[in-house]
Amino acid sequence: MQSLQVKDYLNHHPVTFKPNMAIEEASELLTKTHELGGPVVDESGNLVGFLSESDILAKMLETGYYSEHVSSVDQLMRTDVLTMKPYTSIVELAQTMLQAKPKVYPVTDDDGNLQGTICRNDVLAALDQHIRASFHVSKQVG
Repeated sequence: MQSLQVKDYLNHHPVTFKPNMAIEEASELLTKTHELGGPVVDESGNLVGFLSESDILAKMLETGYYSEHVSSVDQLMRTDVLTMKPYTSIVELAQTMLQAKPKVYPVTDDDGNLQGTICRNDVLAALDQHIRASFHVSKQVG
């Protein structure tokens, strides 16, 4: 199972945000795509942060209560982002996911360029596919 790698299961076209994007626009993107969050990238495609549904939800509740204009992505995004590399093992990522809170991880190359995202569901699908294939092969042999 160690041969399963993040690069084979990541979402190559995740929703992404720009730092100066309005939160209302970011919220609309998440609503339309049904994603849990997404990477914030600069003009060069480098990862600079991450914005989740929870980040937006908290701000929108506050905004609705005080009837204020919301803010921009760079004011809400997290900059301490846990990332994965394309060559990371799915098993290693699954173990990390059991201990760390993020449900979605940006995947970056060694230069910090965004390659995509991988979420818990992607990891679960990879493990399920591998286990089913192994079970099918062992049933045929036996």
